[in-house]
Amino acid sequence: MCREHRRFGRLQEATACYQRLAASKDPYLRAEGYWGLGRYQDANDAFREAVQAQPKNPDYRVRWGRMFLERMQPADAQALFLEALEIKDPHAGAILGLALVASDGFEARGGELARKALEADPKLTEAHVLLATLALQEGNYEKAREHADKALAIDPNALEAMSIFATIDLLEDKTNPPSLTRIVQINPVYGEVYATAGRFFVLNRRYEEAVALYRKALELNPGLHKARAELGLNLMRLGYAAEARKHLELCWEAGERYAAVGNPLRLLDSDKNFRYIRSGNLILKLHEREAEVLQPLVEEEARRAVQTLEKKYRVKLTRPVQVELYPDHEDFAVRTLGMPGMSGALGVTFGYTVAMDSPSSHKPGELHWASTLWHELSHVYTISATNSRVPRWFTEGMAVYEETAVSPEWGDRLSAPVIFAIRDKKLLPVAQLDRGFVHPDSPEQVLVSYYQAGKICNFIEQKWGFEKLLEMLHGFGARKTTPEVVREALGLAPEEFDKQFTAWVEEQTRVTVEGFEKWKKGMGRVAELVKAGRHEEVVREAPAIRDLYPEYVESGNLYEVIADSYLALKNEKAAAEELQRYARAGGRNPQALKKLAQLLEAQGRPKEAIEALQRLNWIYPRDEELQRRLGDLLMAQGDAQGAVRAYRAVVAMKPLDRAAAHYNLARAYKAAGQMAAASDQVLMALEAAPGFRPAQKLLLELEAAGDGRTSSK
Repeated sequence: MCREHRRFGRLQEATACYQRLAASKDPYLRAEGYWGLGRYQDANDAFREAVQAQPKNPDYRVRWGRMFLERMQPADAQALFLEALEIKDPHAGAILGLALVASDGFEARGGELARKALEADPKLTEAHVLLATLALQEGNYEKAREHADKALAIDPNALEAMSIFATIDLLEDKTNPPSLTRIVQINPVYGEVYATAGRFFVLNRRYEEAVALYRKALELNPGLHKARAELGLNLMRLGYAAEARKHLELCWEAGERYAAVGNPLRLLDSDKNFRYIRSGNLILKLHEREAEVLQPLVEEEARRAVQTLEKKYRVKLTRPVQVELYPDHEDFAVRTLGMPGMSGALGVTFGYTVAMDSPSSHKPGELHWASTLWHELSHVYTISATNSRVPRWFTEGMAVYEETAVSPEWGDRLSAPVIFAIRDKKLLPVAQLDRGFVHPDSPEQVLVSYYQAGKICNFIEQKWGFEKLLEMLHGFGARKTTPEVVREALGLAPEEFDKQFTAWVEEQTRVTVEGFEKWKKGMGRVAELVKAGRHEEVVREAPAIRDLYPEYVESGNLYEVIADSYLALKNEKAAAEELQRYARAGGRNPQALKKLAQLLEAQGRPKEAIEALQRLNWIYPRDEELQRRLGDLLMAQGDAQGAVRAYRAVVAMKPLDRAAAHYNLARAYKAAGQMAAASDQVLMALEAAPGFRPAQKLLLELEAAGDGRTSSK
């Protein structure tokens, strides 16, 4: 009865009802009462007492699990649902609970479990609502309406089902949907309908509109703490930190003390450790400990990307783009709370804000930050061009496409899960590709979907030209579906497009897909040769094995193995050629690229050595040795400004030999004609080591030129 009061908006009556339950001698009724009153610890204790009193009652465990699920503790909830099933199988409520846990994590099995729950209880309204929710997450409005209708056929007052219809209407930009009117008639304070819609607007990257919907939810019912937490999180994503903090603190004070509230608050508290740099239409947010090194590199690359994408997509942004780099991956992870397909994500875009891992959040070589930056900035343009109506598969596909458009060395390589998906004919139809991001069968399917979406864009560009990609983008902006856009822009039925794309991608990857098992065996053979020190056989046999899977540049790749064997055979020229092949294939191991630069420099090829080291600026620039060697080479080539940037990075990393670092920077400033800056740096060198003769000599040269400053700092 208490839940019925709340369901129909009789909140005072609901509170009185829960208070009566909380005073009951029955521990289960007390648990329900405390839960309804928001006294979660008391409810938890009472549920434990109820289960101990009736250990064979599965219903108590299911209700206890539902409370844990509401409190964002899915692991505890799942354990209780499984315990209930040990007592009684099938138990529709327990199976539904497992379905809810899975769906909260965007797992594909959520739908399967919901259907299993319906087999146990065909009149389980919540299961139909969940299936409607899952269909809507995949953008399948027809199926979502179908399941919502089934829920309403069982319960004509199922507000959650009506909320599905209202959400679809709002997503389709309909004003005053009749479903909203019906909901208000049943429950005038049912803010949950706007909170439900808000979650789907977030899923569709319509963040500003989502914020407005969460506000409406709270206007109707200020006690919807979960909606308030989601409002705070999305305000934070959009850069409205002060208001975000206000809402999140209200949640915390109200007892909503779970990670989805606490972690964003912690991230907001850490803002004092970041530096904001405004430069034209860009705002950079960089951590104080790495800002000096990253700022010139990130600013230059972001500006290049913005200028290129603006022309390419013919979109003029109406406000600055904010680019945030986080040296702690857990801080970045807070930005992706509640987002699908984010397992292993390196970056995320919220409107005009790009948040991503910084290079120092990963081991050297694991992250190509420049490639990630272009990927995320492309989202700004595709989402802006379509007013956030672009489907996930297409904006992700264009983002992957743009990475390799900058350089074929950038972007992710062909991986084993993709090889297996192509081999086993597991690529998704284009009309269903969003499912691979939102409800993947496995984490690997997300990787496959990114690859497939990117290759679809490559295929379209090669066969029809880039203009067709823009035409498709505009079609999505006009709220057309993927099948409609494919038919109108490409003149093909989606099924025919799938057939042509599959043939193309199979041909593109044929050597690797067909030769994968042979490659694996060959890798074992080469490992044996290396172990035996048979380097002549390595350089003779390994290239053919390497070429079966040329995109494999991860640990243990044959490029580095062959180069090492050439070095063992004293053939430095061949070793350098092999490492250049590795770099062109997308290899990112800093040690290998630094080795390449060293070989090229020794062979009198300084410009190529510089090129090898500059690749590392896009991968892991916080490397003192890298920047020092790069500065030396640039100085020798007469690029004083480039040397200034490299040596400034060395100084910013606070090296042990501070005197040499400041001295080198002083030399670069002098060569660049910046005498005052040169004097500052040479004085700093002498402060660190007063007897440092090269610095003394440079100071005298600067004074003789009339530009020095003799006073000590």
